[in-house]
Amino acid sequence: MSDESGESAVRRDRFSGGPARGFLSSLAGDARIFAADLAVDRAHVVMLAEQGIVDDDVAGEILAALDEVEAAGHGALTEGEDVHEAIETAVIERMGPEGGRMHTARSRNDEVATCLRWRLREDLLDAAETTLRLRDVLVDAATDHTETVMPGYTHLQPAQPTTVAHYLLSYESNVARDTGRLLDSYARVNESPLGAAAFAGTPFDVDRERTAELLGFDGLVENAMDAASSRDFLLEATSALATHAVTLSGIAEDFVLYANRGYVDLADDYSSTSSIMPQKKNPDTLELVRSVAGEAAGDLSALLTTLKGLPRAYNRDLQNAHPHAFDAVESVVAATEVTAGAVATATWDETTLEAAAGEGFSTATGVADLLAMAGLPFRTAHEIVARAAAAAEERAAAAAEERAAAAADGTTATSGGDTPDLATLDSVTEETLGESLFDHVSREAVERALDPAQSVASRDSVGGPAPDAVASALASAEETLDADAATVDARRAALADAEDALETEVARYV
Repeated sequence: MSDESGESAVRRDRFSGGPARGFLSSLAGDARIFAADLAVDRAHVVMLAEQGIVDDDVAGEILAALDEVEAAGHGALTEGEDVHEAIETAVIERMGPEGGRMHTARSRNDEVATCLRWRLREDLLDAAETTLRLRDVLVDAATDHTETVMPGYTHLQPAQPTTVAHYLLSYESNVARDTGRLLDSYARVNESPLGAAAFAGTPFDVDRERTAELLGFDGLVENAMDAASSRDFLLEATSALATHAVTLSGIAEDFVLYANRGYVDLADDYSSTSSIMPQKKNPDTLELVRSVAGEAAGDLSALLTTLKGLPRAYNRDLQNAHPHAFDAVESVVAATEVTAGAVATATWDETTLEAAAGEGFSTATGVADLLAMAGLPFRTAHEIVARAAAAAEERAAAAAEERAAAAADGTTATSGGDTPDLATLDSVTEETLGESLFDHVSREAVERALDPAQSVASRDSVGGPAPDAVASALASAEETLDADAATVDARRAALADAEDALETEVARYV
């Protein structure tokens, strides 16, 4: 995709050989933009004919030759520096030197920039569509588990009880932002550089708005130097994809950990077994999803490094820039599809989750909140509950030693938990305040606060895990999901309309 100011392919004999030709060529990797180049060629030729720059009969011959090139496919192209040169050569081979008029008033610089944007916008819509599928799956699973209590963690330590629905919706809102970033990126990708030529425009009376319209672009990258040389649209798209990959990595890591603890069971289609240990069921697909964040981050880093410090306007380094964006598209879209399938087919063990929800005195905050709502300063309430938790831990450790000794003696020992009972809480309150816990709150209220399900039910603030709050969040998620789906559909429809319009215009000449 070297600097190309308008000379015909038949005049490149001086630069047609040499040991570096293979190193310079991007033809094999350009299969991804073969269709894009044909579309750009057609729109450009139609515009040249409409502007009187190329005769109608010549335009018709060129367009007919492009149909033949398309039918033969990318694999039939002869060797060349890139797909753009190879297609032009194929046209000239079919109709003679007049085929070289196809390249009038443009450069490969603006041509390739247009092709990349034409293809990338479709890829971004594909990526956005897979995020919609994942969000839909998360909403469906959350709807089924609005009252399924589960442990919540910070620092991987038991923190507070929540619900499976609340947990899943935390990722739905995260993925919704990822969708937004992809769609925002699309808006800046879908601008046409065509007509900028090498970087300084052209003396021909071209109609840049017309080619943009025929190709379904929403507008122009007006400055010719910016249009031909800038690749920030690749950076923005790859950044959005890498950000989404980080979200996927978090989902994957959670499910790997939850599968280890018996909270969730992945379907066999998203698991594998060991080659030697027949009892194993490994969450392999999600481990690979987890690794995609590294791939996408690597693509972003490589792209940033490639583009850093390039002088204006065109530099051959740009030939090695866009593959990083397309690599990220492929890996992240595939990972999103796998994640959606794994979440959709996973089974949550409600009994195990409920049993684990209260581990580690996870309802401690609820008890402290109860005391604070009764009038104690929260810091005082925090101290009381923290001291009670420490006493319970000491009792649990002593009980564990007793059980170990009893097991060695073949006798039975009493068990002890790590959650303070009412007596412990009352004792610590008496020591701290000089009065009973029940002078401030009722016994029944404390018992409710200690219960994981009741603790969850009490947290009905906006965004909380209580069933009513989750119901509101579900409704909001579904509304946003529908709106984003409508946006994707509208953009796909606009591109389809532009494709139909281009076909209609081409038919006028062929």
